[in-house]
Amino acid sequence: MQGYDVTLKLLLRNSARATMRALTGTAIERWLDIELPKVQNPRLDLLGETTHGELLHLELQSTNDSLMPLRMAEYSLGVLRQTGRLPQQILLYVGESPLRMETELRGPEVWFRYSAIDVRELDGEELLQSDDIGDNVIAILAKLRDRKLAVRKIVTRLIDLPGEQRRAAFDQLVILAGLRKMAREVAVEVRTMPIQIDLMENEVIAEYYQRGRQEGRQEGELALLRRQIEKRFGTIPAWAEEKLAAQTTAQLEQVSVRLLEVTTLEDLLG
Repeated sequence: MQGYDVTLKLLLRNSARATMRALTGTAIERWLDIELPKVQNPRLDLLGETTHGELLHLELQSTNDSLMPLRMAEYSLGVLRQTGRLPQQILLYVGESPLRMETELRGPEVWFRYSAIDVRELDGEELLQSDDIGDNVIAILAKLRDRKLAVRKIVTRLIDLPGEQRRAAFDQLVILAGLRKMAREVAVEVRTMPIQIDLMENEVIAEYYQRGRQEGRQEGELALLRRQIEKRFGTIPAWAEEKLAAQTTAQLEQVSVRLLEVTTLEDLLG
């Protein structure tokens, strides 16, 4: 999903200490911004220095790439050229399909390897309990007992953030939820919350919000029309219920107008 990598990098760098500890077993003292001009993809996802002074390279991936070991080896050598140190390397996989990438290169008297972690191996319940917003948002990708309940907890937490920070956090949540096909659940949950209109600036949330309002209007129109039909023609038969359920809001309004003109239910819905 486009944008997931930028979102994850921002969260991991700024507000996801529990996630980083779960991935690396340590804490990052500072992040380094370097480019590796001699490799095919010169920009590392994340390179940091731990509290023990060691380099740690974290690469993000949402699809299985058969060339990943070669890419990681190039990154490792590129960092060595730039800094004089070899980094510990971790590939964080966030895709929907099972992780199937190799994590080593072998040759005559050569052995290169790195770690690969599927984000679903992380304890999402622990991330939900974190004080860091980034951990809460990343939890949507991790192992959870009840993903819909987790969405409710995350949305409830984000609602309390200041305006601009809240908007940015919801943008990030929607992007990551898209990796698990959960964007709709986020939007549905937002509709139940006492939120400010600024959340409607998020295209996904706004789309589902407007769709929900339309569905609510249609349900109200249908309920009113049913009562009118029952008052005039008695109990509505199954075939007529099916016809009514298939109508759009505009069509229901037209049926309501025709109700004043017809003499039979067949004429009304035929």
